[in-house]
Amino acid sequence: MSSQKITVKALISASVSKTWQLYTQPEHITQWNFANDDWQCPFAENDMKVGGKYLARMEAKDGSFGFDFEAIYSQITEGERFTYSGVDGRVIDVTFAALGDKTELTITFDAEQENSIELQQNGWQAILNNFKKYAEV
Repeated sequence: MSSQKITVKALISASVSKTWQLYTQPEHITQWNFANDDWQCPFAENDMKVGGKYLARMEAKDGSFGFDFEAIYSQITEGERFTYSGVDGRVIDVTFAALGDKTELTITFDAEQENSIELQQNGWQAILNNFKKYAEV
């Protein structure tokens, strides 16, 4: 298991409560949880409690590739942060920090071994940028 951490951030022009809601509710997750317009998230569920499961299906719109992202929550502080672990054991920490009327959303995650650090960082940042676009509409 890699001990290297990757961090991505976005400054969202929305309150923490709105940002939290849009980031954690399945009906919103399916609207933003993909890196570009060639992909989609047709399904998401989120049992947001310690020991609860997060599941999101991410797939290419042309059907050429897809995967399920699944994680189990280990820590939740409502409106501030949560931590969950993927089925591969990698830990993801998500924080929501109020900066005036904006929210700094920070995701720090354990790097995986299959893809380069740059590819992982760019992919997660692209999804976060897509979330920012969705949240600011």
